[in-house]
Amino acid sequence: MTVMPGFSAQIGPAVFKAACPDCRGRFELAAEAFRLAIGASRRTTFYSFTCPECGSAVRKPAGERIIELLTGGGVRTLRLHSTAETV
Repeated sequence: MTVMPGFSAQIGPAVFKAACPDCRGRFELAAEAFRLAIGASRRTTFYSFTCPECGSAVRKPAGERIIELLTGGGVRTLRLHSTAETV
């Protein structure tokens, strides 16, 4: 990467566009506002946040691309482990 004299190479914190299915609000949230849970299946892999407009807890599925973007942007990630026992 080349930096021109007088310009800083520092990049600001990640900001993500999000929407609330309840109030239909659209907004931008910092990485700290999100939680990413990665489970063993699509059903248990999701991201969540609290809507800043109505206060609803929002949970949406996270595919591979969303996981890549959120983890790359510094979103805290929780890896879910299976508690199934083998017999």
